[in-house]
Amino acid sequence: MADFVTLLRKDPVVSAAAVVFAVGLATMGGFFFFEYGLGYPPCPLCLDQRMAFYVSVPLAALLWLGATHGAARKVLLLGFLVIAALMLWNTGLSAYHAGVEWKFWAGPADCSGALNSLGSAGGMLQKLQSIRVVRCDEAPWTLFGISLAGYDVLVSLLLAAVAGLGAKAAWARPAEE
Repeated sequence: MADFVTLLRKDPVVSAAAVVFAVGLATMGGFFFFEYGLGYPPCPLCLDQRMAFYVSVPLAALLWLGATHGAARKVLLLGFLVIAALMLWNTGLSAYHAGVEWKFWAGPADCSGALNSLGSAGGMLQKLQSIRVVRCDEAPWTLFGISLAGYDVLVSLLLAAVAGLGAKAAWARPAEE
């Protein structure tokens, strides 16, 4: 354990990759816990927000491995820039989702607003029994007035900043000869 902590202090590239990996993995565990453990099904915007984590967490693991085994600094730099870009995109998407939940603006038609596509009255009862609409404009869970989308803004922004620091540290590494 002491060797692990020493390595993290000694190499900021490894540290950044480890933080992105650990925090991203914990976030993924969190959204799966809310979905499967607590029974909060995700809305379409929630599912879109997960995509950045599905790419960034494995990429951070590869960067961590590459940084400890002599990967080229350009490869490390590019990997961190991809993570930073994905997390900044996800920050914007999460902020949009939180705004939809707070009714600051309209959300996508498929998961917010009025339900207009139920069809004829004869088939309406059957459709109501078979569909389950998870709304994007209602926060199913909050803590201190902040929804899961709001917390995703904070986590994604943090991971974008850490990836930016990792890119800076990768750029500062001496070039391989």
